[in-house]
Amino acid sequence: MEDLRRLERRIKYRKIKSGFILFLSFITAVYGIFWLFWIIIDVFINGFQNISFSLILEDPNPPGVEGGGLKHAFVGHFLITGIATLIGVPIGIAAGVFFTEYGRYSKIVGFMRTMTDSLVSLPSIIVGTSVYAILVKPVGHFFGLSGSVALALLMLPVIAITTAQILKLVPDSLREAAYALGAYKWQVIKDVSLVAAKRGILTGVILGIARITGETAPLLFTSFNNNFTTYNVFEPMASLTVTIFVYVMGPYEDWHKKAWASALILTFVTLIFFILAKYMVGRKKA
Repeated sequence: MEDLRRLERRIKYRKIKSGFILFLSFITAVYGIFWLFWIIIDVFINGFQNISFSLILEDPNPPGVEGGGLKHAFVGHFLITGIATLIGVPIGIAAGVFFTEYGRYSKIVGFMRTMTDSLVSLPSIIVGTSVYAILVKPVGHFFGLSGSVALALLMLPVIAITTAQILKLVPDSLREAAYALGAYKWQVIKDVSLVAAKRGILTGVILGIARITGETAPLLFTSFNNNFTTYNVFEPMASLTVTIFVYVMGPYEDWHKKAWASALILTFVTLIFFILAKYMVGRKKA
């Protein structure tokens, strides 16, 4: 009888403890969601009223002169992130394939994978300073391609780890069936593993692009900035994030309006990438 009462008290204590932890989790979730929506609404209210075609299609006016746009920043941001995607996606997918298909049971590869996993949370400013020391300083000036390299290094771990995890979910029976038909290993990887995991790999690519879209710190140390539209990636190149930073810190009200509008566009684009990734994950589960 005494053991039964003790068990009931223990169960009651666990229920109280579980309820308290659940309540704390709910409060912290509400707190985080509140500030998230506050930021989004604030950016939308201040940015939407200042969005115009001239913001994207026109070059900036001299400081203090109202009007003009941020064409140079949009062009530079597209070029930098586009080249970063071309660099980071193939290498990231290749690394994920190597981790799973070639070194799944290797301790050395396991250590490499652990290190790659830890790089996902590496502060972006460290990547920026590293690329500055390796590329920018020897060349002697900032240039857009170095910014692409920095962003590629940031997205590479995300794509590599996602690809490795998705390939792990491909049943070994599919690989064994392909081997039984006489396929080589590279054929099994290309025609079986990657085909079966293509939706999950695409999700990782989208998340990787979303990871670098709003980065500012690496670009401050690499591509820096430019007040004019340029398509030469071997010169200093403007980016949307750095331009927003400069305009927000500037003394002109017109700059602040353009910064709000650009921030809204950048937020909207990043949100689209995350929605696409969520959609792809949902379709995969279905």
